[in-house]
Amino acid sequence: MTDSFTTAFASIELSDQQQSLLEEVRDFADSVVAPAAYEYDTKRALPYDIIAQMGRMGLFGLPFPQQYGGQGKDYVSLCLAIEQLARVDQSIAVTLEAGVGLGVMPVFRRGTEAQKEEWLPMLTSGQALAGFGLTEADAGSDAAGTKTTARLENGEWVIDGTKQFITNSGTEITRLVTITAVTGESTRADGSVKKELSAILVPSGTPGFTVEPSYDKVGWHTSDTHPLTLAGVRVPEANLLGERGRGFADFLQTLDEGRVAFSALCTGAAQGCLEEAVRYAKSRTVFGRTIGSNQHIAFTIARMQARVHAARLACYDAAHKVAAGKPFKMEASIAKMVGSDAAMANARDATQIFGGYGFMNENPVARHYRDSKILEIGEGTTEVQLMVISRALGFGG
Repeated sequence: MTDSFTTAFASIELSDQQQSLLEEVRDFADSVVAPAAYEYDTKRALPYDIIAQMGRMGLFGLPFPQQYGGQGKDYVSLCLAIEQLARVDQSIAVTLEAGVGLGVMPVFRRGTEAQKEEWLPMLTSGQALAGFGLTEADAGSDAAGTKTTARLENGEWVIDGTKQFITNSGTEITRLVTITAVTGESTRADGSVKKELSAILVPSGTPGFTVEPSYDKVGWHTSDTHPLTLAGVRVPEANLLGERGRGFADFLQTLDEGRVAFSALCTGAAQGCLEEAVRYAKSRTVFGRTIGSNQHIAFTIARMQARVHAARLACYDAAHKVAAGKPFKMEASIAKMVGSDAAMANARDATQIFGGYGFMNENPVARHYRDSKILEIGEGTTEVQLMVISRALGFGG
């Protein structure tokens, strides 16, 4: 165990179980995920063998009760696992983060007992993945822009519409996508129309449900991301998830919680860049001395360390609040914003320290450089986080 690893969590209070999990996932990331990262990034393919190993380790079931096939751990444990994976491969980390936070969590939080019994065991074991179908061409943070519709007809929801940028929606083991749809409309006192949004479970393979070709993305090449088309899709009325008309509100709560796990991914990415920069600066020799002996390089890496430290403190402050059942909405936005800033800045600095080597895709910092930009966009842009934080301080509508 390196000194940097030992000191990384010096200010984070972990239980013996959490510390053991951290070390187990870190070893797995270094010995299994990292050696395969470049190969699968080049292939743009999800490594199902690695996902299966993660399932056997119980990573997809970490924060869920054992009665549903989970591990009975807390949210901090999930964040620890995501961070360690993100150090070496953001695509693998987001497959876990989205698989749990956006795939399993809505069913666990809002599902009926019958829905939980049907879906949770296969999802918490990692044998299956689920997607989270919120975003559309004109809708994301703006719920009013949702155009996907669902109407009741003979005891079934008939769904029509499209979704975009949906993670884990088209893998070989995807079994479910939860979507938001307009299930009704009402007229406000001022004459404007208010859309009733609800969440509905759509099993993969349902007639009319089409997973379109995957995106050609700048980064996260191993992660599965697709647009979806729903044309006359019929599912039972019982597939309503949660209360009718509360679909978007419930999804926003899911996103709040998911941002904490997402901030762990950001922290891991920033940590991975730091570790690579430290290693290279101590080994790369120019003009008869290591580049780390140059004050500019040393100070740059010192700033990288400071960013990681701040991101980690913000992340686990929010994660402990989630685990304790305390309010965490503002803290989640702070953690996500600080973490994504740290990841992007550290990726830029690490690439600069590596010079030409940092521009080669086989170098982990090059992949972090490509991957980290989406961290400032996904699960709520930096601007959305600023809006949430400012509103918590009493500004805005």
